[in-house]
Parts: sequence; structure tokens; C-alpha cells
Amino acid sequence: MKKSKFSFLLILTLVFSLILSACSGGDNNAGEDKPEDDANTGEDTPSVPQELRMLDSSAIPTMDTVLAEGSTSFTYINNVGEGLYRLDQNHKPVPALADGEPEISDDNLVYTFKLIDSKWSNGEPVTAHDFVFAWQRAIDPATASPYGPYMMGGKIKGAEAITEAGSKKEPYDVTTLGVKALDDKTLEVTLEKPIAYWQDLFAFPTFYPQNQKFVEEKGEAFASNAENLLYNGPFKMEKWESTDAEEWVLVKNPDYHNADQVKLEKITVNVVKDSNSAVNAFEAGETDMTGLLSSDLVPAYEGDERMLSWMEATVFWIKMNQKNEALANVNIRKAIAMGFNKEDLAASILNNGSVAANYFVPKDFVTLDGEDFREKNGDLIVFNAEEAKKYWEAGLKELGVDKLELRYLGGDTEAAKKTDAYIKNQLETNLPGLTINLESVPFAIRLERDNAMDYDLQFAGWGPDYGNALSFTDLWITDGGSNRMGYSNPKYDQLIKDAQGKLATDEKAQWEAQQEAERIMLEEDAGLAPVYQRAANILLNPNVKGLAIYNYGPDYSFQWVTIEGEE
Repeated sequence: MKKSKFSFLLILTLVFSLILSACSGGDNNAGEDKPEDDANTGEDTPSVPQELRMLDSSAIPTMDTVLAEGSTSFTYINNVGEGLYRLDQNHKPVPALADGEPEISDDNLVYTFKLIDSKWSNGEPVTAHDFVFAWQRAIDPATASPYGPYMMGGKIKGAEAITEAGSKKEPYDVTTLGVKALDDKTLEVTLEKPIAYWQDLFAFPTFYPQNQKFVEEKGEAFASNAENLLYNGPFKMEKWESTDAEEWVLVKNPDYHNADQVKLEKITVNVVKDSNSAVNAFEAGETDMTGLLSSDLVPAYEGDERMLSWMEATVFWIKMNQKNEALANVNIRKAIAMGFNKEDLAASILNNGSVAANYFVPKDFVTLDGEDFREKNGDLIVFNAEEAKKYWEAGLKELGVDKLELRYLGGDTEAAKKTDAYIKNQLETNLPGLTINLESVPFAIRLERDNAMDYDLQFAGWGPDYGNALSFTDLWITDGGSNRMGYSNPKYDQLIKDAQGKLATDEKAQWEAQQEAERIMLEEDAGLAPVYQRAANILLNPNVKGLAIYNYGPDYSFQWVTIEGEE
């Protein structure tokens, strides 16, 4: 996904000073408590129009919570919807539709939530039955949810059994999933095993409720446009025509249970894939917020208060489809993984603060007793043209060929095309006999082809869904919902199974299991070719205050945004 940032310390120093100084009850995700401001208490009505104009680099692939899988979808779903929890201004999961903290059984497996009074945008109450319906729909193999099995498998009781039965075309019963409505206001959730990050989990959009009557009445039209959606979050969609829409509009939801906290009345979003066009629109006063800037534009804004910069917990990599005979060969994979100069890519092509990644669990994401997860493993697979050529020649010999032609699936933005062209040139130069055919497609199409495993090489990235390294390490278990490249190693699977199970309550042991799994996957198997950890840079009108920028899950929340007048 898609849907992520500097270390919390750097966010405090670089982002908070720009977004939050001298203003607003809004706060971003750095984890520092801030005094509440009158602007966010409902006591004052801002005198300037509370309208935000912003740009995004891609259309919304879907607004259906159970079908969403990318950061674009998750970001807007988060702003028009809400679950048991939501991330606050400080990037902490706090009760939302849950009425305080749940009652938890002694074995930490059964959670009983009481719900607050809230309603859908059609006036109907949000009930425990809405959660049951949505979660069962997400795990139902017939729905083909990309995130349901991934987010629920091994976490919610019965989820794995349902998914496994569906994959084998055997009978299954979604009512065996560990979620029950004891009454309209009481939801019981049973976990497969204790989970330390359960609050993060229940703040994620996959676990949002859905109104069964509305979904079934709409049928295939559900979530196809703004009129075929219901909303229970801070905003609702006033305009969104389809998944290829180039513009959409969000407006304040007057029925939201915390509507008095929401000052922003309208958000207008336009899709602009070219950074130069986005910057021109910003400088012309046509927009308040750009998408991520391409590297060639970042130096021009160094020191400019309007540019916000942070290191995301997002890692980009090249997926290698191991259903392809050539890519099933470990020597070929090792050659590709170390056959391009990622340091030069980060410094010269990206040139935006991003750093070369020789890992897939990002740095500055999770720590234990002051130690970063990265410190033990360090760099696992680095650029080495000479070694890459040796592996390449060995792999070609084992395959009985002297050349290979591979399809490379990438994005259609200008920044993506530059990155993909660089990698193509590097690999074809360093691995004699390799021909790479670039296929640049929109993000939604790439997701479709990823699900179908319709690629040889694919440039993709991942931002975490919750604040635990498992959000990365459990991606690559055999037949995992987000694996979709055919990687499989029983040793890796067992280590992650242990981390999710018997080691779940021993954080140090859980870390060690995951660190060994990462080492096996990259150092021994070259199951993936890491490229870089992304730094984000956007332009934001200084009058926009209180934007929450998240390190995992959705990218942004607009719930606490206010627009100030010119000084």
C-alpha cells in the first residue's frame, strides 16, 4: 500500500515546527502531546473559508473498505469512515466508535467492545452488526479481498481456516469468524492468539463497518461512485464519479459524532501526475497542497517553509515473480538484486532525501529499548556489479541459455518512469544478455496485475499497516495474501509463525525471529530486490494548519485541519 515518514524525533523537529507552530488543535504523528486550541474545540468559527485544495498523483482505485489495498484508497477511506479506533493527531490509536477500552478476557483472546451512538450518512445507526457484516465480507473468499485474509489471517479466530477452505474450493462458513454482535451496541471479537498491536489493527480501514442493507441493495454498484457509498467519518464525498476520476470533493459530515471538532468544510482533490505541473499550480495559488515532489524539484525548495520533508517508513523494491522459470533460479535473483547501483539511484536520480535500502524492514520505524530494528542485520544485499555478473553467468548456465528477456511492470508517473529507466539501464549493462521491456501503467492497473501475478519484475513499495515489524515480515510467508510473487521458504514461514504465535508476548525473541527471517529471505534467497527507503517532500500552504501525517496506515488525516488567514 500503499499506503510514511521521518523518525518521530525528526518529525518533531522538521514537521511540527512548520505545521503546528503558533496554531491549531491539530497535531501530526510525532507523538508529542500539545495543548488544545480553541480552533479545534468548537468554540470559535474561523473567519476564512475552511476549504482545502490539494493534488494527488493517482486516482482512487476503490472506496470499498474490503477491497482497498493501496495508500490512496486507505487515506480517503480513513477520512470518510471510522472503525473501533482511529489514529489521533499524535499518531496514537484511540477509541473512535468503541466506547472506551474493551473488556479483555484473562487469556487476552476475547475483546468485548461497547459502541458509542453514531450513525451513517443515511441516518441509520452504526451497530455491531455492521462490523460483523463487513469483516465476514472481507474474509469471504468469494469477495476476493486482497487485505481481508492478510489483515485477519492468524489474527482473528477462524480467518485462516476460511481462507484455506476457499483456496481449496471446499465448503466454508464465514460465521465461524471470531466476530459476533451480542446486541446492537456490543461487539465481541475473538483473536487467534494474543496480539500486542491490536489497537493499531482495529484502527485500520479493513476493519471498518459496512451497512449490510445498503451494500446488498446497491449490489455491483456499491462503492462505484459517491452516491453509492455511506459515510460515518469526519467527511463525506460530495463528488466522486468512478475509480478513474480525475477530481473528487469531500465535504464535512454533519452527522459525524465528533463533527464539532471538524472545522474544514470542503476538500477538493485533483489528480496531477507530473510534479512540475503540480508545482506550477501551487505557485499560481491554484492549490494548497501538492503530492510528493519529484527529485529535480526538491533542491529548489531547500529552506523554504512551504516544503515539508520527512523520511517515510516505506520501502520500495523489485518483486521477482518466481513462477517464471528464470526467476525461480536463486542465482538469477541474486544477480538482479545486486546488479544495480541503488546508492547512485538515491543520490542522483531521486535526490530527495531517500536512501538506498539493503533491507525490507525500514530504519527508524520500530525500536526496542532504544535500539532500532535495523541495527542487528544492517545491510543484507548490496550493489556489487562483479558479484552480480558471476551469479548471472551461473544462473544462465543452469538454465541452459545465454540471454533472458523480462517484462518489468512499473508506474506511469514521471518520477516512476525515470527510476524504472535507470534500473533497466543498470541491469542491462551489468548483466550481459538481459533485455528488459518496461511496461508503465497507472497504479490501479498495477495493483490488478500484481493480484494476477501478471509480470516478471515489478517495481512496488510497501508502507506499514500497523506499528510492528510484522507489517513487513509477514508479507512473504508462503501463499500470503500480499506475497503474490511465489516466494516460499519453510524456514522463513516457521520463523514468522513463531513471531506471530508463541513469541508474540516476548518482544525481544519476536524481533530475533523476524530479523533471522529477513536475513534468510534477502541474504540466502534474494527473494526480493530492495531499492530505496523513501523520503517524502510536499509543498503545503503555511496557512494550512493541523495536517496529521501518519507513519503507517493512511497517509493523512484532515480531521484537525484549519485554514488560517494571511498574516
